[in-house]
Amino acid sequence: MASSSSTAAETTTERRGIPGAQFVEDVETYLTQSGLDVNSSLSFLQERLQQYKLVEMKLLAQQRDLQAKIPDIEKCLDVVAILQAKKGTGEPLIADFEVSEGIYSQARIEDAGSVCLWLGANVMLEYSREEATALLQKNLDNAKASLEVLVADLQFLRDQVTITQVTIARVYNWDVHQKRRMREAVTAEKDS
Repeated sequence: MASSSSTAAETTTERRGIPGAQFVEDVETYLTQSGLDVNSSLSFLQERLQQYKLVEMKLLAQQRDLQAKIPDIEKCLDVVAILQAKKGTGEPLIADFEVSEGIYSQARIEDAGSVCLWLGANVMLEYSREEATALLQKNLDNAKASLEVLVADLQFLRDQVTITQVTIARVYNWDVHQKRRMREAVTAEKDS
């Protein structure tokens, strides 16, 4: 019955495929319920810790990508807003743009009714300014929401890493304590 309740506790603490770590209050009970000896338990916990570290590296890479993407989207939104503000004034917009890495050119943009957005994968599409603003705003909102979810996932993952490290320390210390007690018992028998 106790093993089924611990399984239920594990599934409730799972977040987006990241399994929750189980805090071990009583090491002896944990070892008997899991059916593992100390070395097997430590191996399992170390493996789980490595899995957490791997997932953390992937999430941090996604976070870096999103943090780089958000300013780019905001910059595009600003440019479209400037084009929208210049609409109908008859005054051209002079802009510097990057042709290639480190190579810039100057452009004179007359009253343009549309803009081209780079979608990635060698795809560029032409949109009206209103459509471009709506698309960029939607992409910005999605990127910010994804970043918030990633930050929450990273916090959850860090909590699981901490719980796993504490559990490893508790199991190891329990084993050291048990070995010390056994040595003291053997020494006491020899003395008597």
